[in-house]
Amino acid sequence: MKAVILVGGLGTRLRPLTCNTPKPMIPLLNQPFIEHMIENLRDQGISEVILAVQYLADRFRETLGDGARLGVKVHIVEEPEPRGTAGAVKNIEHMLDDTTFVFNGDVMTDLDLQAMLAFHREHESKLTIALTPVEDPTAFGLVETEASGRITRFLEKPRPEDVTTNMINAGTYILEPEIFRYVPPAQYYMFERGLFPVMLQTSDPMFGYPSNAYWTDVGKPSAYLEVHHDILIGKVRYKFRGTPIADRVWAEGAVQIHPSAQIVGPVMLGAGVVIGAGAKIIGPTTIGARTTVGADAVIEASVLWEGNEVGAGAVLRSCVVGRGNRIGAKAHISDGTIVSDNCTIGGENRLERGIRIWPSTELKDQAISF
Repeated sequence: MKAVILVGGLGTRLRPLTCNTPKPMIPLLNQPFIEHMIENLRDQGISEVILAVQYLADRFRETLGDGARLGVKVHIVEEPEPRGTAGAVKNIEHMLDDTTFVFNGDVMTDLDLQAMLAFHREHESKLTIALTPVEDPTAFGLVETEASGRITRFLEKPRPEDVTTNMINAGTYILEPEIFRYVPPAQYYMFERGLFPVMLQTSDPMFGYPSNAYWTDVGKPSAYLEVHHDILIGKVRYKFRGTPIADRVWAEGAVQIHPSAQIVGPVMLGAGVVIGAGAKIIGPTTIGARTTVGADAVIEASVLWEGNEVGAGAVLRSCVVGRGNRIGAKAHISDGTIVSDNCTIGGENRLERGIRIWPSTELKDQAISF
């Protein structure tokens, strides 16, 4: 069975992490998120995956190749210009010959795809949309259905008094290729504002599949941190690449941990991580490969990508640090701060309140303090 993953977005909400890395390629527990997605699809019976790409397509080719390493056949199709969600699938319509899954490339979920497929076939649906409940429906597009699951209305970001359901579009679809007769070729066209309303008018059978499976949009900094935490505490089904080296501590290869260092799980360590004397690593935390943590440094509830150097006495809490950064001694980085790639953060800087540091920035000692 085939699946299409929509990975054409620029990842603007995650900037500056996505300046050099496409959003679906950002690491999740030190593994590119798109790899996890494809492995999950493989394990649920999908053998062929088509990526609709518009931004940094070569990064996908370099990482995924033809998919043989992951046990699936992967096609990477680059859009000539942004086509929107439905337009992107229309662009590869010639590759679709049967029932097909379509996924947004920034959604983390452990949805049971075979159960959703059985629902789709049982109801003879032309398009089935996975639905998930949310606490605040006013921030999303609601999907109203009959008792049978047939969709009757879409309501975008309603006022509190207009809320009739807490079920929203979860970004996973099953479709029959024939519905693309409604999508104009070579145009920007969206599922949500184009195809779905048209199918309501034509009365083609379109159903919502409700599920309480884990669901989150990893395209926001707060959600990116949160999904790491959720995986590490076991809130979502996930195959860990590392092997246990202590209670709720995993390593993906050889690591060096000083006997006086303290690690409180859940923590994931990449290959080649070095943790110095007196350092404290407090979970849920992920540290990427070839990262060095200096003496007496503290890292808590944070995500560090590979190749970083954290200076002695530095404190990192609830932050994201990209690739190849140098964090000076006694620097404090916290409160949702993002440091992108190849930055130098001098000693005793204090970066707080969600500040974002762009690639290759150099801050002298004590340059910023809140």
